[in-house]
Amino acid sequence: MTERKNALVVRGGWDGHQPYEATELFIPYLKDNGYDVRVEESPKVYADAEYMAGVDLIMQCMTMTTIEKDEFAGLRAAVENGTGLAGWHGGIADSYRNNSDYLHLIGGQFACHPGKHPDECVGEQSDNYVPYTVNMLPAAAEHSITRGISDFDLVTEQYWVLSDDYIDVLATTTQKVREWDPWNREVTSPAIWTRQWGKGRIFVATPGHRVEILQDTNVRTIIERGLLWASR
Repeated sequence: MTERKNALVVRGGWDGHQPYEATELFIPYLKDNGYDVRVEESPKVYADAEYMAGVDLIMQCMTMTTIEKDEFAGLRAAVENGTGLAGWHGGIADSYRNNSDYLHLIGGQFACHPGKHPDECVGEQSDNYVPYTVNMLPAAAEHSITRGISDFDLVTEQYWVLSDDYIDVLATTTQKVREWDPWNREVTSPAIWTRQWGKGRIFVATPGHRVEILQDTNVRTIIERGLLWASR
């Protein structure tokens, strides 16, 4: 009999990213793949060193909010010792703005999501929904997360990400220059990446603003594969 693994789901923060509904999409997948799943609504659990030592995978969906020093220290120690950390959109790339060491751990940070022309904005989340392409890099062709997936189009928030060169980028997206934008050349950001941190693996996908985007076949497949790839 195959020994089951332990997955920790940490969710919460800004409600606009539907952290409950979004994580519930993937919890059955984890269970079907041999994980016992524990769900927490805050990062407090990260400070429990004894428990964290036995966690094989963290699926985090925690936009903004804050993290305490002992909680972050526990998270980083777990990853360094082999716990996988995976997530999507602001639930991993826009978490814990109060802690620069967290940004360092993840390797890429949400900066903005340029939206529609100001005259088209109505004060809703949809103001930031634009058509864009996720472009697969050559490295994606043979990677277990992205194998068989070609460039694909979405209409949702397009993340402009600030990143370092210690991430292994599988896909990018390019912010075009529009007549009302203050920048004057195209900007390419990582859209899907991995990162090796100590013995642990980190996986990030920037698409995933709401459930309907997570249900896109390409996005969902990439995240499901990324969860398993990151796991111990």
